[in-house]
Amino acid sequence: MADRVVLTIGTKKGVFVADAAKSRRGFSLRGPFGPGVPVYSTLIDTRGAGRIYASSCNPFFGMKVLCSTNMGKSFKETKSAPAFPKDDGRALANIWSLETGSGKKDLLCGVEPASLFRSHDGGNSWEMVPGISNHEHSRKWNPGNGGLCMHTIIRDGQRMHVGISTGGHYLSEDGGETFTASNQGVGAGFNPDPYPEFGQCVHKIVRHDDAPGRLYMQNHGGWSEWSGPGGPRPDIGVLRSDDYGKSWRSIAKGLPSDFGFPIVVHPHDPETVYVMPLEPETRTCPGGAPAVWRSENGGNSWRRLASGLPKKQSYFTILRDGMDIDQLKNPALYFGTTTGQVWIGREGGEKWECLFDTLPPVYNVKVAVV
Repeated sequence: MADRVVLTIGTKKGVFVADAAKSRRGFSLRGPFGPGVPVYSTLIDTRGAGRIYASSCNPFFGMKVLCSTNMGKSFKETKSAPAFPKDDGRALANIWSLETGSGKKDLLCGVEPASLFRSHDGGNSWEMVPGISNHEHSRKWNPGNGGLCMHTIIRDGQRMHVGISTGGHYLSEDGGETFTASNQGVGAGFNPDPYPEFGQCVHKIVRHDDAPGRLYMQNHGGWSEWSGPGGPRPDIGVLRSDDYGKSWRSIAKGLPSDFGFPIVVHPHDPETVYVMPLEPETRTCPGGAPAVWRSENGGNSWRRLASGLPKKQSYFTILRDGMDIDQLKNPALYFGTTTGQVWIGREGGEKWECLFDTLPPVYNVKVAVV
């Protein structure tokens, strides 16, 4: 029976693991593991006995995948990490996403430059998925400010969604054999054509099992004040699809900014979704006062949640994988900041408190009940 909440925190200087009883009254912290090396992605794999995976992205000594078989008490490197074929011409620069695959030991891994890899043995060996990695568009994608990263991987039966910055949203309906750019309604404010076939700077995509056709997207918004060629391009940052990602529409009305990185859907209600708006120029909290915004009607209206958060002079950033929500009956949200804090929002984000305040810059936060 599940009785612990486990939190993985990927930082600029290794991965930390925190856990607590279901009451969440107090979290114990372990780490850093893989000390001194950036960790951009983590995965709490609750299949079987349970494992934790973490990327370890050393710019000097190469990419590694770390694995814990004891829920974060210790980590070891897997036998290998994803790697491009020698004649490919690309070199692995970062590991941005780790997700479970269809088999009991299958893993999926999104990397930079944007490509997808698959493991059938828990990360000890890897193979490239050519349908997206060698897509006809792949050599035309360009890096965003954070690199050319495949940061989102979503499986839904034979469907698979991937999000690429800067490439856009791609959809497979045959289990990952082939992929199609699926960006109708997804804007690219920095592009002469604001609605290209591909090349959008998607920041994150989420979905809920109870509404399989619906997806939510945090895109690169912040163009409502644009005064360059083509004029302002408002409301392209927070989007919703109701046809499995084949078309998208804005749900940004009511937010202080449509720029942001993370987007999270409630574990028990596909109508409830959370974002954390940022000022587009500085990538910091609007007015120096951080808040999570929640919609309980699929993005038709939004409410600001800030009780317990700083009221002024707070200028951190929350990155694309820096926010998550647990699956308890009354779930709590968690987010990490580039200034090293990890916050918990109890009662669905109604009441916030700081769990840890002196960690290295936080890149990734994941939570699971085990």
